[in-house]
Amino acid sequence: MYETWEELENSIRDCKKCKLCQNRNNIVFGEGNKEADIMFIGEGPGADEDSQGLPFVGKAGQLMNKAFQGLGIDRSKVYIANIVKCRPPLNRVPEDDEVDSCLDYLRNQVMLVKPKIIVLLGSTALKNILGKEYGITASRGNWITQKDILYMPTWHPAALLRDEDKKIEFWKDLKQVVEKYNEITG
Repeated sequence: MYETWEELENSIRDCKKCKLCQNRNNIVFGEGNKEADIMFIGEGPGADEDSQGLPFVGKAGQLMNKAFQGLGIDRSKVYIANIVKCRPPLNRVPEDDEVDSCLDYLRNQVMLVKPKIIVLLGSTALKNILGKEYGITASRGNWITQKDILYMPTWHPAALLRDEDKKIEFWKDLKQVVEKYNEITG
């Protein structure tokens, strides 16, 4: 594990640990407040993210930003990262070997940020952070505590684009995050 952001960011700069490096334009490392109390973890970059090198800037990210604005979440005060740092072809779910190649980067990000709350966006984030036994449908909206971190699993914003009905649940889940944050920070 790296002790500083600079060391971690330098370690990933030319990463070739898995086949996702072959077609990437940019590594999408993460962005936001590196001392955030709230961290969001998604699945992996899409086309817009790969193009810009930033997480959640495409349609799903724009939808997430609207929820943030409505709930008073300042995007610059949270930290946002993904399970994998390079775009899977055709936005497919990352394969196990790709996740395994990238997970230490994410673990190091969590170690450096030291968040109190982690919002897991979708099944891939949930299963790779908390365990394969978790399912997003059963887990979303329910707090899970592990190693002194509160986890809130919820829908990935891309799922909201496919199923409008999930927007209300996503909103409720993020509202719980805001309420819990206010409760623990006083």
